[in-house]
Amino acid sequence: MSGAQRGGIFFRLLVLMMLALLLAAVYLARHPLLRLAGNWWEVQDRLERADAILVLGDDNFAGERASRSAELYRAGWAPLVVASGRRLRSYASVAELIGRDLETGGVPATAILRFPHRASNTREEAQALGELVAGRGWRRVLLVTSNYHTRRARYIFRRVFPPQVTVLIVSVRDADFDPDSWWESRQGRKLFLLETAGYLAAVWEIWRSDSGAGPGTGAAPASESPVAK
Repeated sequence: MSGAQRGGIFFRLLVLMMLALLLAAVYLARHPLLRLAGNWWEVQDRLERADAILVLGDDNFAGERASRSAELYRAGWAPLVVASGRRLRSYASVAELIGRDLETGGVPATAILRFPHRASNTREEAQALGELVAGRGWRRVLLVTSNYHTRRARYIFRRVFPPQVTVLIVSVRDADFDPDSWWESRQGRKLFLLETAGYLAAVWEIWRSDSGAGPGTGAAPASESPVAK
C-alpha cells in the first residue's frame, strides 16, 4: 500500500471520527437546543396603557387568551377588549365564544367589542383588525395571543397595521405548548412544526405583497361590523 493510499484512509477515518463526535455532541445537547428553539417563538413586550386589548382567535379549549385579556382589563391597561374571531356559521363565530369567556372573566359586556371576520390566517386577521384600528383612530393596542404564536403575530401585525399604531405583544401561557418541553407531547410537536411553517409562509407572503408581486397584494378579507354587547 502506497503512502498516498494510507493517507487517504487516515483522512477518511478522521472525517468519520469528527462526524461521530459532532453527532454525539448534538445528541447530548439536544434538550438545551430544543428548549432554545421552543423559547425562540415567544416574545413579550413591556406593558403600557393602550386604547384597546385585541384578543386573537382561535383561543384554546381553556380560553387562556381571553382569561389573560380579562386580567389586563381588570388591571386597567385598556378600557376596551376586542374579541376577534372567524365565522364558524352564519349564526356563530369564535368572536362570540371569546366574548362569553371575557364576560366570565369579569369584563363588562359594554367593554367588549365582538369582531367576527372571515380571515383564514393571521395575516388576513391583521388586515381586518387594521381597518378597525384605523377607523377608531387608536394609537396603541395590546395584542394578546398564545406564547408559541407571539413572534409570528408581532412580525405580521407590525408590518400590516398602520405605521402610527404601536402594537405591544402580550404572551399567554398555553396548556398545549410548553417551550421547555414541547417535544415531549404530540400536540407540542404539532404546534411547533405548524408555527415554523406559518412563520415562513408569512415572511414569503408579506415580501411578495411589499414587492407588488403575486396574490399577496389582494384586498383584506371581508370583515363584518363589530358588535358591542
